[in-house]
Amino acid sequence: MEFLRPASWREALEAKAAHPDATPIAGGTDVMVELNFDRHRPEVLLDLTTVPELASWAPDGDVLRIGAGVPYARLIEELGARVPGLAMASRTVGSPQIRNRATVGGNLGSASPAGDAHPALLASAASVEVESVRGSRVVAVDEFFTGPKRNVLEADELVAAIRIAPAAGPQQFSKVGTRNAMVIAVCTFAISLDPVGKTVGTGIGSAAPTPIRAREAEDFLSDELDWDAPLEDSLARRFGELVAQAATPIDDVRGSADYRRHALGVLARRTLNWTWHEHRSGRQECA
Repeated sequence: MEFLRPASWREALEAKAAHPDATPIAGGTDVMVELNFDRHRPEVLLDLTTVPELASWAPDGDVLRIGAGVPYARLIEELGARVPGLAMASRTVGSPQIRNRATVGGNLGSASPAGDAHPALLASAASVEVESVRGSRVVAVDEFFTGPKRNVLEADELVAAIRIAPAAGPQQFSKVGTRNAMVIAVCTFAISLDPVGKTVGTGIGSAAPTPIRAREAEDFLSDELDWDAPLEDSLARRFGELVAQAATPIDDVRGSADYRRHALGVLARRTLNWTWHEHRSGRQECA
């Protein structure tokens, strides 16, 4: 196995162009599992941990540009108030040691339907900045995933950054599993409210071949909500039903398809109520 360790982003892109089959590794929390269980043994590993350009974040116009190598622990500590939904999801990733290493960029590269960061990115209408020696492009996150553990990256491209707007209103993330962290989710759900634009964003994980949005549920709430009134139980129930209907889960060792649909309906109602209480009271009710 050949091991490449570029010292700059340009060197990383050149290395990926020269070795299109190279497997990028940052935190290594997915790659090392594959190696340890001998499921995948790449001929070339491209270590991105020493690339400084990937380890920083900064405002960029109306959005935050978060380098693909910023670990979850820093997202929680440094950006929790600006992107609370993503921070909530980050808190459920592995153990403290893993959160100090694992990155959203790695989560996107793995493209697992159960990736914990994906629903929050979807709910926030984030985008992914990808780059190669040929140039860079920005891909909406709901167009990034093409199948189970597959994404739109070309062979010579790497994830450079995530572009996400600071929260315009309350956000929530919720996860069903045998425990809150250190577990592959049975299903996950994220919601984002924008009281100014009067829109709702959603994200579903581990309940379809790719992470998805519940678009019909979003449109329903955006049309039906009275943003100045208490939340009607009938709206919350219908929202939960539409979220469950958006999923196309399977039966596996972690849960049945029916259970996942039921759980998503419950998560959708609960997170909607939590965000609505926060919207109405001006404070966070649950985290």
